[in-house]
Amino acid sequence: MLYVRYEKDGETRYGWLDGMRVGAVTGDVFGSFRREGIVADAREVRILPPVTPSKIIAVGQNYQSRAAEEGLPRPDIPPLFLKPPSAVIGHNEAIVLPPQSSQVEHEAELAVIIGRRARWVSVEDALKFVWGYTCANDVTARDIERRDSHLTRGKGFDTFCPLGPWVSTDVDPADVVITCMVNGQVRQMTSTREMIFSVPQLIAFISSAMTLEPGDVILTGTTAGVGPLAAGDRVDVDIEGIGALMNTVVALGQLTG
Repeated sequence: MLYVRYEKDGETRYGWLDGMRVGAVTGDVFGSFRREGIVADAREVRILPPVTPSKIIAVGQNYQSRAAEEGLPRPDIPPLFLKPPSAVIGHNEAIVLPPQSSQVEHEAELAVIIGRRARWVSVEDALKFVWGYTCANDVTARDIERRDSHLTRGKGFDTFCPLGPWVSTDVDPADVVITCMVNGQVRQMTSTREMIFSVPQLIAFISSAMTLEPGDVILTGTTAGVGPLAAGDRVDVDIEGIGALMNTVVALGQLTG
């Protein structure tokens, strides 16, 4: 099932998708809820980021091809970092290039949406704590990341975590194809079967360090092929069984509204 968070008539709601039609959801999507009747056409509502996470935990070098691209060894444990919730934007929103950087790059990833509070979860039970999956772009100011020698600033600018367009609860995270296109040209393509650490392993590892709350996001890593973004670009992150997340790229001075 596909679930969408959207705005209609000034009100933020969750819904379920039937093609391009949105059905109402009543109750708590992370607890007890019901699917109701069709209320809108998806093209007539504003699609919002699918969750408002308390934290975004990202994993580095989780594909051997990406580690090799950076000249790094295969990691023994998942390298973790955090992105701030203020970095989140949704489908059709703009990635804003910060004036501090001259090398902003895309990183297409599968995002895991936590559905239940999780602490000290076993690998065997990990998927029981997942609500679903969505598309993500771990946008990175690469020159700042390298200059700072750590990840916080280069990964943390506003608009640097596009998520969406909706959540799929039926995806098998062990084997889905992830594709990133910039202006219609393929930049990245891989299957999650190429991950070094699987989704259950990541949940177990992360939950041994911190409590995961409903709505929290895990970014599971990117493959080789990361590349530059420039003002005017269109970036599409397409994941099999979920859909396509689309964002344009603008310079800071191009923002309106």
